[in-house]
Amino acid sequence: MIYLPNFFKEQNMKHTFQTEINQLLDLMIHSLYSNKEIFLRELISNASDALDKLNYLTLSDDKFKSIEFKPKISIDFNEEKGILSIEDNGIGMSEKDLIDNLGTIAKSGTKNFLNSLSGDKKKDSALIGQFGVGFYSSFMVADKVIVTSLKANNKKAFVWISDGKGEYEIKECVKDNFGTKIELYLKEDSKEFANKWRIESLVKKYSDHIAFPIILNYDEKKGEDDKKEIEHKSEQINKAKALWKISKNELKEEDYIEFYQSFSHDNSKPLSYIHNKVEGSLEYTTLFFIPSKAPFDLFRVDYQSGIKLYVKRVFITDNDKELLPQYLRFVRGIIDSEDLPLNVSREILQQNKILANIKSASVKKILAEIEKISKDEEKYKIFYNEFGKLIKEGLYSDFENKDKLLNLCRFSSTKGEFVSLQTYKQNAKNGNIYYALGNDLELLKSSPLLEKYIQDDIEVLLLNDEIDSFVMPSVGEFEGLKFKNISEEISEEISEEIKKEYSSFLDEVKKILDSKVGEVKLSNRLTNSPVCVVSKESNPMMENLMRQMGQEYKEEAPNFELNPNHIIIKKIKSLSDKNKMEDLICLLFDSAKLLEKGSIENANNFISRLNKLIESNI
Repeated sequence: MIYLPNFFKEQNMKHTFQTEINQLLDLMIHSLYSNKEIFLRELISNASDALDKLNYLTLSDDKFKSIEFKPKISIDFNEEKGILSIEDNGIGMSEKDLIDNLGTIAKSGTKNFLNSLSGDKKKDSALIGQFGVGFYSSFMVADKVIVTSLKANNKKAFVWISDGKGEYEIKECVKDNFGTKIELYLKEDSKEFANKWRIESLVKKYSDHIAFPIILNYDEKKGEDDKKEIEHKSEQINKAKALWKISKNELKEEDYIEFYQSFSHDNSKPLSYIHNKVEGSLEYTTLFFIPSKAPFDLFRVDYQSGIKLYVKRVFITDNDKELLPQYLRFVRGIIDSEDLPLNVSREILQQNKILANIKSASVKKILAEIEKISKDEEKYKIFYNEFGKLIKEGLYSDFENKDKLLNLCRFSSTKGEFVSLQTYKQNAKNGNIYYALGNDLELLKSSPLLEKYIQDDIEVLLLNDEIDSFVMPSVGEFEGLKFKNISEEISEEISEEIKKEYSSFLDEVKKILDSKVGEVKLSNRLTNSPVCVVSKESNPMMENLMRQMGQEYKEEAPNFELNPNHIIIKKIKSLSDKNKMEDLICLLFDSAKLLEKGSIENANNFISRLNKLIESNI
């Protein structure tokens, strides 16, 4: 029973939703409306989390051990009035919890997430599914929601009321038992959900493997028409077994998919899953899922962990980023240990040998599964498009599995678009793996630095991910082949005769370009182009990072290389008009910078010189 004291009825205790919540509510109502039935999955999942938290406290915290924990999730409905309620006897919420959990979004990157939505309902629906619509999905089906909650071991209960249109109200009330009850006053076109058969089918579809009993309460009429009696009934409508504890032989693929969607709040199917039970000196069960879409906060420092830790089926934490290496943060799943103590602290977790062994074995299992996916090129392209950067990230942090990770990497090259190092190795020359770094793949493809390699039929990897410039120089080698950055390769020696012939011309060029360049020299690496610039330390990742932080990136002046065999260089060298020589040298330098970076420092000067050149030749 819930009671509202008169004093609090008279008080105006209205609050305004956080701006992001108003945006999210609007998007859900309009973009996810075609899949509105997932609201029940979300609310049951939240109730399960609340039960998990209280279960852990009753076993690990003396203040809660006196609580008799008989977990259940109850569903009631009034078909005639269109009211549906979901109640749990979990941890419950205080007034502050209600404001924090139902009035604001604590998830990282919410604004960036909302800004990334395109307006395309189908695409946005998938994105919102990744984000996890949670409690706010209630407003897809209800025009009024009442949440009543009493936190375990607290004396004061509170009721939260809103129509989802910008404001919510919180009042103190009286509630007989701890936990949370959510009452939905269904919209006219959503009253189908206040129906026994509809509720049963949705629980079977989305929440059958919730590990706590889901009890459906309903009234059934008995007897003949003129003597009908109403009998109140309750029945459990889910299996209430932890899916990861069920034998793989008893499960079907759809069981895993349904569990994943309920567990991860992701409406799409996972690419793959790995269910593993280990017995022996260590006993544990793991169930990992590889999503088909990247979580929106994947590249944020404050990303949410996708792994839940259990001990003997008791939930411990879902906020420990040490359960898997950071580069595998896209993985979703469960680790359930039989050997860890229930009262294990966060600090102990980070140093625990049992968990370290589970982590090491889990990484090997996950990488083996990714390798299995890689055998199917089309499927692997989906994976790599979403998570390829993280595989490269692992090269820097996971030395133990470096070779496995290198085998999983794919690259664009001068000979292909999705090239593995094993494929590259088959035609490798000079015992090296050659690569070029840059920000833009199309610019890399047209780089003059490639000309000599293409002429000599040497494949070059084209690395345009920001992380490449950070990771690749540290990789060293792959199966005996050394990685070589072509911008750091020394071109073949120029004959003394040609050096002497061009000596004074190189001095002129250096004088013209001054501090814009480091060295000016002749090069044999060019075949079709007259010039190229060679950056001394190309680091696109650092460059982009500093610019995002609003800091200036001071790049060291590049070397400027000239092709002595090119007709343009020969003609400029022979010019007696020094002003024309200056214009042409500056045009060549800016053109080379455009090919390297896609931009130049002073476009006005470039256009002015180009116009002069055109005018003089018309």
